Amino acid sequence: MKIVLAYSGGLDTSVLLSWIKAAHRAQVIAFCANIGQQGELRGLKAKALRTGASKVYIDDLQEEFARDFIFPMIRAGAVYEGQYFLGTSIARPLIARRMVEIARKERADAIAHGATGKGNDQVRFELTAAALAPDLQVIAPWRDARFRAEFPGRAEMIAYCLKHRIPVTASVKKPFSMDRNLLHISYEAGILEDPWLDASDRKFRGSFTTLSVFPEDAPGRPEFVTLDFEAGDCVAVNGRKLSPLGVMRALNQLGGKHGVGRVDMVENRYVGMKSRGVYETPGGAILHFAHRQMESLTMDREAMHLRDSLIPRYAELVYYGYWFAPERLALQALIEETQRNVTGTVRVKLYKGNIMAAGRKSPVSLYNARMATMEADATGAYNPDDATGFIRLNGLRLKMAAGAAGGQPAARKKSRP
Repeated sequence: MKIVLAYSGGLDTSVLLSWIKAAHRAQVIAFCANIGQQGELRGLKAKALRTGASKVYIDDLQEEFARDFIFPMIRAGAVYEGQYFLGTSIARPLIARRMVEIARKERADAIAHGATGKGNDQVRFELTAAALAPDLQVIAPWRDARFRAEFPGRAEMIAYCLKHRIPVTASVKKPFSMDRNLLHISYEAGILEDPWLDASDRKFRGSFTTLSVFPEDAPGRPEFVTLDFEAGDCVAVNGRKLSPLGVMRALNQLGGKHGVGRVDMVENRYVGMKSRGVYETPGGAILHFAHRQMESLTMDREAMHLRDSLIPRYAELVYYGYWFAPERLALQALIEETQRNVTGTVRVKLYKGNIMAAGRKSPVSLYNARMATMEADATGAYNPDDATGFIRLNGLRLKMAAGAAGGQPAARKKSRP
């Protein structure tokens, strides 16, 4: 049997690689997607081979990640539950798609992942596999009773790695999980399972400050940044033309310096429970904010409101793992149509964890100062007298409802004691 394992070199996959090899009597091909982990990739190939992998793939997918996954999601304005920029969620379909491609190339029988049986990632990996390769078997050790019996918790896994001299960053003293990529870094589990714990406390200065500083430690002077957009995509930062990958790197550096994009939230997992996560998304937060500012100047009102009504649904599809589902693809087609004229320049001000609008301009702006002015309309396109009929017609149903109620306002319900 031949199995392609999603391998990060972290605690879970370090244990999984050797366990899967023995339990399934299989060749295990380790696959790691370089999607912006930085130093975490050092020595990964040697470590995987030493742990039992028969072959190792480490593919640089950063440009593809930015161009084909992050940017389309930014065009959609997607944020899950009003706070989460979907950094982990959007990476999983890319990783799973590449796993399927490697499995086909290597003629593997299955793919495997180290997502826990309580998390969202197991769903994301497997829904992608279902959409792209329904014939491939999926192995999920955390849902295997044999694996859980041997490793009921992280403490046992840490002990296993210590015994077998497998280097991992987790320890009994620092039992929380991290996931980093080009868009963000997430922290969860361990001490963060207490929602009352303040992850912004200065004592955690070295724990939850990988991509960004705490706002109170940011520079005491604001910094202005310009972003140029073409058809909904940022193509330049501070006047410098950049690829999607270059944009993310530049904005991560600028945002991290000023402590923007830090989120601490309790979210609703797809599998039914609530979980607490701490996130750093400096570049993504700036890009999302600036993109919205550009849209405010260039998008038709009804097109914007229609797209906005779909944001929660789109964000759920990404969070739940339906990136390759027909409904997400259909929504994306609608979104692309709305982005045709989202072109121009946005200036933002970064200061102590805040992102503030400091200017917008566009060659296809729908904003007309001569019409919008509180002074006399210089265009002649808007006649205030026309508002009388507009208001009368829109108020008609309200008058009809009031008449049906006898002209009396609806009775207010008494508040409970």
